[in-house]
Amino acid sequence: MAIAYRSATEIASIRRACQVVAETLELLRAAVVPGITTGHLDALAARSLKDHGATSNFKGYRPDPSMSPYPAVLCTSVNEQVVHGIPGRRTLHEGEIISLDMGAIVDGWHGDGAITVPVGHITPEAQRLLSVTQESLAMGIAAAQVGNHVSDIARAVQQFVEGAGFSVVRGVIGHGIGRALHEEPDVPNYVERGMRDPQLRAGMVICIEPMVSAGKPAIHELRDGWTLATVDRSLAAHFEHAVAITEHGPEILTQPA
Repeated sequence: MAIAYRSATEIASIRRACQVVAETLELLRAAVVPGITTGHLDALAARSLKDHGATSNFKGYRPDPSMSPYPAVLCTSVNEQVVHGIPGRRTLHEGEIISLDMGAIVDGWHGDGAITVPVGHITPEAQRLLSVTQESLAMGIAAAQVGNHVSDIARAVQQFVEGAGFSVVRGVIGHGIGRALHEEPDVPNYVERGMRDPQLRAGMVICIEPMVSAGKPAIHELRDGWTLATVDRSLAAHFEHAVAITEHGPEILTQPA
């Protein structure tokens, strides 16, 4: 699949889907309290999509025909879980952290975003993990300038995270977005030899999403076939914005209004 370069009208359509995501994530942020279940958060996300006239691009998604379809509209990844945690009966407890990742489709255009939030009061080190991960996203977005390359985004994220003493999770990356949830180009959070490194041009729309571990970068898949967690069970955080590359600089499409 070739990289798509979107017109201003098409970016406006993507923005509408992204704003549904942004508003829903803010709703969920406020709902995260000790005692709530991840399944209840998923139900809130599903109701928000319906209220906005949007549909989910997560529920039923499967990147590989051998995989079972993803069963929810929201990914709820708790503590050492990095991404793709399946919501259900799990009750959240004081001191935990949870990543909330979701997408929306509006008029055939896709949005995608993620935040990680505390459950009640958390330790200073957990709060530092959240702050560093969110700031690394800002660093990656700042590097998303016309004429730069994807590697400039990856390098900005990686250097900031590792400079803070944390690890960039390996094996999961950002992506292009538009008519599909996942489009070209791949947008890694780390630089590695032989990576594809397209130049950033106006009209590209990408999702930048640092996933950061407080310990080592290795992850593994849990028995549910979806959830990815740190091997050493260290805490992990995840933040994501959809970003349009423009001649005037990056525009965050999932920024809450």
